[in-house]
Amino acid sequence: MNHARFKIALLAILVIGIGLAGLVGGRACYLANHRTASVVTSAPAKPRQLQVPQKGLYLGAYLDGGDAEDNVSREAIDVYDKRVGRTQAIIGFSSFWGEQSFPHRQIDLVSGYGAIPLIYWSPWDKPYMQDRGPDRFNLDAIAAGKWDKYIDQWADEAKAEGKPLLVAWGLEMNGIWFPWSGTFYGAGQKAKGRPGHAGPELFKSCYRHVIGRVKARGANNIQWIFHANNYSCPQDFWNMISEYYPGGDVVDWLGMSVYGKQFRGGKWVSFHDCIDYAYQDLGKLDPEKPMILAEIGVGEFPEFGSKAEWVRDALHDLPRDFPRIKGAVFWNERWENKDGSYSNLRMWSSPDSMKAFRHGARDPLWLPRPEWR
Repeated sequence: MNHARFKIALLAILVIGIGLAGLVGGRACYLANHRTASVVTSAPAKPRQLQVPQKGLYLGAYLDGGDAEDNVSREAIDVYDKRVGRTQAIIGFSSFWGEQSFPHRQIDLVSGYGAIPLIYWSPWDKPYMQDRGPDRFNLDAIAAGKWDKYIDQWADEAKAEGKPLLVAWGLEMNGIWFPWSGTFYGAGQKAKGRPGHAGPELFKSCYRHVIGRVKARGANNIQWIFHANNYSCPQDFWNMISEYYPGGDVVDWLGMSVYGKQFRGGKWVSFHDCIDYAYQDLGKLDPEKPMILAEIGVGEFPEFGSKAEWVRDALHDLPRDFPRIKGAVFWNERWENKDGSYSNLRMWSSPDSMKAFRHGARDPLWLPRPEWR
């Protein structure tokens, strides 16, 4: 027997055997991995949720969005960030019922930028003018189910979008300027069959109706904000913030608007006068819920008071004196009033105001990006 040929033949058999074993092993490995992948991909993905920060609070902004307050652009965000020297964890914009649409474009843009969208979902019809009373989206119509189809469609699109969202429905209801304000629905009159007053009771019913329907459609990527004004107008007992609270099962965050002087008329009010008592009143609604300033701002009126000082106090004191507040959305807008005066709430309304904001926003307690869980 030729030993050389025998060795070659033996070597060939070994190579073939190893190759077959590799194929079998590789096939088994492929099948195992394929089965594993199938199991993983078939499991329903749980939506990410915004984490309530243990320390500090989220920095946010509303950028002038036009008449419908929904015009969000990456260019505007980048310009704002460059001017204030920080990125944003929250970007706010509106979704008015009069548009009868869902803000996919705005959500995708804000999420792609790296912030969480805060949607002011307001039952408001065109023209979006304050102080003109109820329209076709009035609370009675909502409570009667007239707009259920739209609510359900909005909920389904929110669920399909899948991205984490903050949503405030029917904001500043304890004022007199929006058509869903309690003052338009019986004001201080007692509600029939209920212990509370007519306006607030109807608002609570509508809030629970709207949020309940959205939750029932499975839009679990939304965290809901109860968004009141810091001080009620009128300041009557029936119109207090507590009268409007719909319950912790439909609220995730306690929110409020905190504004200093916005118009030429009226007196200058310090930051602490704007927030101290309101913070206590809001916190009493639920000791466990995180709080957010869903809107905060002040106009530039140097003959009345220092905006720079107001801004400096807000940015320094919010993280230190108000520990339950975990986010603040600064309202960056300028508009002309009927009397020809201007309300300038932009961060760069003056060099001193801009300097105060840039300095305060660099505080590491102001978080420039969301945290997730």
